[in-house]
Amino acid sequence: MEEVAKRKAKAEEKPQKPSIYSLEMHDLENWLVEHGDKKFRAKQIFDWLYVKRVTDFDDMSNLSKGLREQLKDKFALTTLKTVVQQTSGDGTMKFLFELHDGYTIETVLMRHEYGNSVCVTTQVGCRIGCTFCASTLGGLKRNLEAGEIVAQVVKVQKALDEQGERVSSVVIMGIGEPFDNYDEMMRFLKTINSDDGLNIGARHITVSTSGIIPKIYKFADEKMQINFAISLHAPNNDIRSRLMPINRAYKLPDLMEAIKYYTDKTGRRISFEYGLFGGVNDQVEHAEELADLIKDVKCHVNLIPVNYVPERDYVRTPREQIFAFERTLKKRGVNVTIRREQGHDIDAACGQLRAKERKEETR
Repeated sequence: MEEVAKRKAKAEEKPQKPSIYSLEMHDLENWLVEHGDKKFRAKQIFDWLYVKRVTDFDDMSNLSKGLREQLKDKFALTTLKTVVQQTSGDGTMKFLFELHDGYTIETVLMRHEYGNSVCVTTQVGCRIGCTFCASTLGGLKRNLEAGEIVAQVVKVQKALDEQGERVSSVVIMGIGEPFDNYDEMMRFLKTINSDDGLNIGARHITVSTSGIIPKIYKFADEKMQINFAISLHAPNNDIRSRLMPINRAYKLPDLMEAIKYYTDKTGRRISFEYGLFGGVNDQVEHAEELADLIKDVKCHVNLIPVNYVPERDYVRTPREQIFAFERTLKKRGVNVTIRREQGHDIDAACGQLRAKERKEETR
Protein backbone atom coordinates (compact mmCIF):
# COMPACT_ATOMS: atom_id res chain seq x y z
CA MET A 1 0.00 0.00 0.00
CA GLU A 2 2.89 2.35 0.73
CA GLU A 3 4.19 1.87 -2.82
CA VAL A 4 0.72 2.59 -4.23
CA ALA A 5 0.52 5.80 -2.17
CA LYS A 6 3.94 6.92 -3.42
CA ARG A 7 2.94 6.31 -7.01
CA LYS A 8 -0.32 8.22 -6.58
CA ALA A 9 1.55 11.16 -5.04
CA LYS A 10 4.05 11.13 -7.90
CA ALA A 11 1.22 10.95 -10.44
CA GLU A 12 -0.20 14.19 -9.06
CA GLU A 13 3.04 16.05 -9.77
CA LYS A 14 3.09 18.29 -12.83
CA PRO A 15 6.06 18.43 -15.19
CA GLN A 16 8.19 21.50 -14.56
CA LYS A 17 9.46 21.70 -18.11
CA PRO A 18 8.03 20.85 -21.55
CA SER A 19 9.70 18.10 -23.54
CA ILE A 20 12.09 19.29 -26.23
CA TYR A 21 10.81 16.37 -28.33
CA SER A 22 7.47 18.21 -28.50
CA LEU A 23 9.01 20.98 -30.60
CA GLU A 24 8.78 20.96 -34.37
CA MET A 25 11.71 22.46 -36.26
CA HIS A 26 10.03 25.85 -36.73
CA ASP A 27 9.15 25.97 -33.00
CA LEU A 28 12.78 25.44 -32.05
CA GLU A 29 14.01 27.95 -34.64
CA ASN A 30 11.64 30.59 -33.25
CA TRP A 31 12.71 29.85 -29.68
CA LEU A 32 16.39 30.19 -30.60
CA VAL A 33 15.87 33.53 -32.33
CA GLU A 34 13.82 34.83 -29.40
CA HIS A 35 16.70 33.89 -27.10
CA GLY A 36 19.34 35.61 -29.18
CA ASP A 37 20.73 32.64 -31.07
CA LYS A 38 20.84 31.52 -34.71
CA LYS A 39 18.11 29.53 -36.48
CA PHE A 40 20.61 27.03 -37.89
CA ARG A 41 21.26 25.76 -34.37
CA ALA A 42 17.86 24.05 -34.56
CA LYS A 43 19.18 21.62 -37.18
CA GLN A 44 22.18 20.88 -34.96
CA ILE A 45 19.92 20.19 -32.00
CA PHE A 46 17.64 17.94 -34.07
CA ASP A 47 20.73 16.04 -35.23
CA TRP A 48 21.72 15.42 -31.61
CA LEU A 49 18.17 14.36 -30.71
CA TYR A 50 17.19 12.17 -33.65
CA VAL A 51 20.41 11.05 -35.35
CA LYS A 52 22.90 10.78 -32.51
CA ARG A 53 20.08 10.24 -30.01
CA VAL A 54 21.81 11.71 -26.97
CA THR A 55 20.17 11.65 -23.55
CA ASP A 56 21.87 14.71 -22.04
CA PHE A 57 22.04 18.30 -23.28
CA ASP A 58 25.68 18.42 -22.14
CA ASP A 59 26.53 15.90 -24.88
CA MET A 60 25.58 18.44 -27.57
CA SER A 61 29.24 19.42 -27.95
CA ASN A 62 28.95 21.80 -30.93
CA LEU A 63 26.61 24.08 -28.98
CA SER A 64 27.91 26.78 -26.69
CA LYS A 65 27.85 26.09 -22.99
CA GLY A 66 25.44 28.99 -22.58
CA LEU A 67 22.96 27.53 -25.06
CA ARG A 68 23.19 24.12 -23.46
CA GLU A 69 22.43 25.71 -20.08
CA GLN A 70 19.44 27.54 -21.60
CA LEU A 71 18.12 24.31 -23.06
CA LYS A 72 18.51 22.50 -19.74
CA ASP A 73 16.77 25.34 -17.95
CA LYS A 74 13.82 25.49 -20.34
CA PHE A 75 13.25 21.92 -21.59
CA ALA A 76 13.20 18.33 -20.43
CA LEU A 77 15.06 15.83 -22.58
CA THR A 78 12.32 13.26 -22.15
CA THR A 79 13.56 9.86 -21.13
CA LEU A 80 11.33 6.89 -20.41
CA LYS A 81 12.18 4.39 -17.71
CA THR A 82 11.85 0.78 -18.89
CA VAL A 83 9.85 -1.08 -16.23
CA VAL A 84 9.32 -4.30 -18.20
CA GLN A 85 10.71 -5.48 -21.53
CA GLN A 86 9.31 -8.69 -23.01
CA THR A 87 10.58 -10.47 -26.13
CA SER A 88 8.46 -12.98 -27.99
CA GLY A 89 9.78 -16.01 -29.82
CA ASP A 90 8.85 -14.29 -33.09
CA GLY A 91 10.98 -11.25 -32.23
CA THR A 92 8.15 -8.99 -31.09
CA MET A 93 9.27 -6.75 -28.23
CA LYS A 94 6.89 -5.14 -25.76
CA PHE A 95 7.97 -2.33 -23.47
CA LEU A 96 6.29 -0.98 -20.37
CA PHE A 97 7.65 2.55 -19.88
CA GLU A 98 7.27 4.72 -16.79
CA LEU A 99 6.61 8.43 -17.30
CA HIS A 100 7.86 11.31 -15.16
CA ASP A 101 4.71 11.21 -12.98
CA GLY A 102 4.77 7.47 -12.30
CA TYR A 103 2.15 6.46 -14.84
CA THR A 104 3.03 3.70 -17.29
CA ILE A 105 2.46 3.20 -21.02
CA GLU A 106 3.06 0.41 -23.51
CA THR A 107 5.02 0.44 -26.76
CA VAL A 108 5.48 -2.53 -29.09
CA LEU A 109 8.12 -3.33 -31.70
CA MET A 110 6.85 -5.71 -34.38
CA ARG A 111 9.17 -7.34 -36.89
CA HIS A 112 7.93 -7.86 -40.43
CA GLU A 113 9.53 -8.95 -43.68
CA TYR A 114 9.35 -5.32 -44.82
CA GLY A 115 10.99 -3.91 -41.69
CA ASN A 116 10.53 -2.94 -38.04
CA SER A 117 7.26 -1.34 -37.01
CA VAL A 118 6.65 0.49 -33.73
CA CYS A 119 3.17 0.74 -32.23
CA VAL A 120 2.93 3.82 -29.99
CA THR A 121 0.60 4.96 -27.23
CA THR A 122 -1.05 8.40 -27.15
CA GLN A 123 -2.80 8.41 -23.76
CA VAL A 124 -2.46 6.95 -20.29
CA GLY A 125 -5.56 4.80 -20.33
CA CYS A 126 -8.56 5.48 -22.54
CA ARG A 127 -12.06 6.86 -22.11
CA ILE A 128 -13.62 5.26 -25.21
CA GLY A 129 -14.67 2.11 -23.32
CA CYS A 130 -14.44 -0.57 -26.03
CA THR A 131 -15.70 -3.70 -24.30
CA PHE A 132 -12.96 -5.94 -25.72
CA CYS A 133 -9.94 -3.80 -24.82
CA ALA A 134 -7.70 -3.85 -21.76
CA SER A 135 -6.53 -0.29 -22.47
CA THR A 136 -9.76 1.20 -21.21
CA LEU A 137 -9.67 -0.54 -17.82
CA GLY A 138 -9.65 2.26 -15.24
CA GLY A 139 -10.53 4.94 -17.79
CA LEU A 140 -8.40 7.85 -18.98
CA LYS A 141 -5.69 9.17 -16.65
CA ARG A 142 -4.21 11.85 -18.94
CA ASN A 143 -3.13 12.70 -22.47
CA LEU A 144 0.49 12.30 -23.49
CA GLU A 145 2.52 15.29 -24.56
CA ALA A 146 3.80 15.01 -28.15
CA GLY A 147 7.33 14.58 -26.81
CA GLU A 148 6.28 11.59 -24.74
CA ILE A 149 4.98 9.92 -27.89
CA VAL A 150 8.13 10.81 -29.84
CA ALA A 151 10.27 9.47 -26.98
CA GLN A 152 8.70 6.02 -27.40
CA VAL A 153 10.00 5.78 -30.96
CA VAL A 154 13.40 7.14 -29.94
CA LYS A 155 13.65 4.64 -27.09
CA VAL A 156 12.83 1.69 -29.37
CA GLN A 157 15.25 3.01 -32.00
CA LYS A 158 18.02 3.10 -29.40
CA ALA A 159 17.29 -0.57 -28.65
CA LEU A 160 17.52 -1.32 -32.38
CA ASP A 161 20.76 0.66 -32.66
CA GLU A 162 22.44 -2.11 -30.69
CA GLN A 163 21.44 -4.55 -33.45
CA GLY A 164 22.30 -2.25 -36.37
CA GLU A 165 18.64 -1.90 -37.34
CA ARG A 166 16.18 0.99 -37.62
CA VAL A 167 12.50 1.75 -37.19
CA SER A 168 10.98 1.68 -40.66
CA SER A 169 7.31 2.31 -39.85
CA VAL A 170 5.07 3.59 -37.07
CA VAL A 171 1.48 2.75 -36.19
CA ILE A 172 -0.57 4.79 -33.73
CA MET A 173 -2.64 1.93 -32.38
CA GLY A 174 -1.40 1.61 -28.81
CA ILE A 175 -3.17 2.62 -25.60
CA GLY A 176 -5.62 5.49 -26.03
CA GLU A 177 -7.67 7.09 -28.80
CA PRO A 178 -5.31 9.21 -30.97
CA PHE A 179 -8.06 11.58 -32.11
CA ASP A 180 -8.93 12.24 -28.47
CA ASN A 181 -5.44 13.79 -28.20
CA TYR A 182 -5.49 15.28 -31.69
CA ASP A 183 -3.16 18.29 -31.44
CA GLU A 184 -0.37 16.40 -29.67
CA MET A 185 -0.77 13.52 -32.11
CA MET A 186 -0.33 15.89 -35.05
CA ARG A 187 2.83 17.41 -33.54
CA PHE A 188 4.17 13.88 -33.09
CA LEU A 189 3.39 13.00 -36.71
CA LYS A 190 5.11 16.07 -38.09
CA THR A 191 8.22 15.47 -35.99
CA ILE A 192 8.74 11.82 -36.89
CA ASN A 193 7.96 12.57 -40.54
CA SER A 194 10.41 15.48 -40.72
CA ASP A 195 13.61 15.00 -42.74
CA ASP A 196 15.43 16.52 -39.79
CA GLY A 197 13.57 14.36 -37.26
CA LEU A 198 13.23 10.61 -37.39
CA ASN A 199 12.62 10.84 -41.16
CA ILE A 200 9.91 8.18 -41.31
CA GLY A 201 7.99 8.53 -44.57
CA ALA A 202 4.32 9.48 -44.40
CA ARG A 203 3.32 6.31 -46.23
CA HIS A 204 5.08 4.30 -43.52
CA ILE A 205 2.92 5.85 -40.78
CA THR A 206 -0.59 4.66 -39.90
CA VAL A 207 -3.12 6.38 -37.63
CA SER A 208 -6.11 4.47 -36.28
CA THR A 209 -9.27 5.86 -34.71
CA SER A 210 -12.36 4.34 -33.13
CA GLY A 211 -14.44 6.90 -35.01
CA ILE A 212 -14.48 10.43 -33.55
CA ILE A 213 -16.29 11.90 -36.54
CA PRO A 214 -15.44 15.63 -36.26
CA LYS A 215 -11.73 14.78 -36.10
CA ILE A 216 -12.00 12.54 -39.17
CA TYR A 217 -13.17 15.54 -41.19
CA LYS A 218 -10.37 17.64 -39.70
CA PHE A 219 -7.77 14.97 -40.45
CA ALA A 220 -8.96 14.71 -44.06
CA ASP A 221 -8.38 18.45 -44.45
CA GLU A 222 -4.77 18.09 -43.22
CA LYS A 223 -4.00 16.51 -46.61
CA MET A 224 -1.24 14.32 -45.21
CA GLN A 225 -0.20 11.17 -47.07
CA ILE A 226 -0.41 9.13 -43.88
CA ASN A 227 -2.23 5.79 -43.85
CA PHE A 228 -5.59 5.92 -42.10
CA ALA A 229 -7.41 3.08 -40.33
CA ILE A 230 -10.83 2.81 -38.70
CA SER A 231 -11.50 0.39 -35.86
CA LEU A 232 -14.82 -0.87 -37.22
CA HIS A 233 -15.34 -4.33 -35.68
CA ALA A 234 -19.00 -4.61 -36.64
CA PRO A 235 -21.21 -4.65 -39.75
CA ASN A 236 -24.18 -2.83 -38.18
CA ASN A 237 -25.16 -0.30 -35.54
CA ASP A 238 -26.43 -2.77 -32.95
CA ILE A 239 -23.31 -4.93 -32.79
CA ARG A 240 -20.99 -1.93 -32.96
CA SER A 241 -22.76 -0.22 -30.06
CA ARG A 242 -22.40 -3.41 -28.05
CA LEU A 243 -18.67 -3.65 -28.76
CA MET A 244 -17.86 0.07 -28.90
CA PRO A 245 -19.89 2.55 -26.79
CA ILE A 246 -18.55 5.40 -28.95
CA ASN A 247 -21.01 4.23 -31.61
CA ARG A 248 -23.84 5.58 -29.46
CA ALA A 249 -22.44 9.09 -29.93
CA TYR A 250 -21.11 8.67 -33.48
CA LYS A 251 -23.40 6.22 -35.23
CA LEU A 252 -22.27 3.96 -38.02
CA PRO A 253 -24.12 5.66 -40.91
CA ASP A 254 -22.59 9.02 -39.92
CA LEU A 255 -19.18 7.39 -39.59
CA MET A 256 -19.46 6.00 -43.11
CA GLU A 257 -20.28 9.50 -44.40
CA ALA A 258 -17.14 10.88 -42.73
CA ILE A 259 -15.07 8.06 -44.23
CA LYS A 260 -16.45 8.83 -47.69
CA TYR A 261 -15.45 12.48 -47.19
CA TYR A 262 -11.93 11.37 -46.26
CA THR A 263 -11.46 9.13 -49.28
CA ASP A 264 -12.93 11.74 -51.66
CA LYS A 265 -10.79 14.51 -50.17
CA THR A 266 -7.49 12.62 -50.09
CA GLY A 267 -7.89 10.03 -52.82
CA ARG A 268 -6.37 7.53 -50.42
CA ARG A 269 -7.56 4.07 -49.49
CA ILE A 270 -8.75 3.48 -45.95
CA SER A 271 -8.18 0.38 -43.82
CA PHE A 272 -10.93 -1.15 -41.70
CA GLU A 273 -9.74 -3.00 -38.60
CA TYR A 274 -12.21 -5.80 -37.91
CA GLY A 275 -11.66 -7.85 -34.77
CA LEU A 276 -13.32 -11.28 -34.86
CA PHE A 277 -15.10 -12.16 -31.61
CA GLY A 278 -16.45 -15.68 -31.26
CA GLY A 279 -20.23 -15.80 -31.68
CA VAL A 280 -20.58 -12.00 -31.80
CA ASN A 281 -19.55 -10.66 -35.22
CA ASP A 282 -17.81 -13.56 -36.96
CA GLN A 283 -20.52 -15.43 -38.88
CA VAL A 284 -20.84 -15.62 -42.67
CA GLU A 285 -23.96 -13.44 -42.53
CA HIS A 286 -21.89 -10.78 -40.74
CA ALA A 287 -19.33 -10.93 -43.56
CA GLU A 288 -22.11 -10.46 -46.12
CA GLU A 289 -23.45 -7.49 -44.18
CA LEU A 290 -19.96 -5.98 -43.91
CA ALA A 291 -19.44 -6.32 -47.66
CA ASP A 292 -22.68 -4.41 -48.27
CA LEU A 293 -21.67 -1.70 -45.80
CA ILE A 294 -18.30 -0.92 -47.42
CA LYS A 295 -19.03 -1.74 -51.07
CA ASP A 296 -18.70 1.88 -52.22
CA VAL A 297 -15.58 2.69 -50.18
CA LYS A 298 -12.00 2.53 -51.48
CA CYS A 299 -10.73 0.27 -48.72
CA HIS A 300 -8.97 -2.76 -47.34
CA VAL A 301 -10.21 -4.96 -44.48
CA ASN A 302 -7.77 -6.26 -41.89
CA LEU A 303 -9.28 -9.20 -40.02
CA ILE A 304 -7.92 -9.55 -36.49
CA PRO A 305 -8.37 -12.80 -34.54
CA VAL A 306 -8.92 -11.39 -31.06
CA ASN A 307 -6.30 -11.83 -28.34
CA TYR A 308 -7.83 -13.22 -25.16
CA VAL A 309 -7.90 -10.65 -22.37
CA PRO A 310 -8.53 -12.13 -18.89
CA GLU A 311 -10.53 -9.07 -17.77
CA ARG A 312 -12.91 -9.43 -20.76
CA ASP A 313 -15.35 -12.18 -21.75
CA TYR A 314 -14.76 -12.54 -25.49
CA VAL A 315 -13.40 -15.75 -26.99
CA ARG A 316 -11.35 -16.37 -30.09
CA THR A 317 -13.12 -17.26 -33.34
CA PRO A 318 -12.33 -20.82 -34.48
CA ARG A 319 -9.72 -21.04 -37.22
CA GLU A 320 -12.07 -22.40 -39.90
CA GLN A 321 -14.61 -19.70 -39.16
CA ILE A 322 -11.93 -17.04 -39.67
CA PHE A 323 -11.16 -18.45 -43.12
CA ALA A 324 -14.87 -18.71 -43.97
CA PHE A 325 -15.29 -15.03 -43.10
CA GLU A 326 -12.33 -14.13 -45.29
CA ARG A 327 -13.60 -16.22 -48.22
CA THR A 328 -17.01 -14.58 -48.05
CA LEU A 329 -15.52 -11.10 -48.27
CA LYS A 330 -13.25 -12.09 -51.15
CA LYS A 331 -16.18 -13.51 -53.09
CA ARG A 332 -17.85 -10.11 -52.71
CA GLY A 333 -14.79 -8.37 -54.13
CA VAL A 334 -13.46 -7.00 -50.84
CA ASN A 335 -9.69 -6.59 -50.48
CA VAL A 336 -9.02 -8.48 -47.24
CA THR A 337 -6.18 -10.01 -45.25
CA ILE A 338 -5.91 -11.79 -41.91
CA ARG A 339 -3.49 -10.08 -39.56
CA ARG A 340 -0.54 -12.28 -38.74
CA GLU A 341 -0.50 -13.02 -35.04
CA GLN A 342 2.54 -11.68 -33.22
CA GLY A 343 3.62 -11.76 -29.59
CA HIS A 344 1.17 -14.52 -28.66
CA ASP A 345 3.57 -15.82 -25.98
CA ILE A 346 3.83 -12.45 -24.20
CA ASP A 347 1.21 -9.94 -22.94
CA ALA A 348 0.26 -9.09 -26.52
CA ALA A 349 -3.17 -7.52 -26.19
CA CYS A 350 -3.14 -3.73 -26.06
CA GLY A 351 -3.11 -2.56 -22.43
CA GLN A 352 -2.65 -6.06 -21.04
CA LEU A 353 0.91 -5.62 -19.77
CA ARG A 354 0.05 -2.33 -18.08
CA ALA A 355 -3.05 -3.88 -16.49
CA LYS A 356 -0.99 -6.81 -15.23
CA GLU A 357 1.94 -4.84 -13.85
CA ARG A 358 0.20 -1.74 -12.50
CA LYS A 359 -3.19 -2.80 -11.22
CA GLU A 360 -3.73 0.42 -9.25
CA GLU A 361 -3.64 2.37 -12.53
CA THR A 362 -6.31 0.24 -14.18
CA ARG A 363 -8.86 -0.14 -11.43
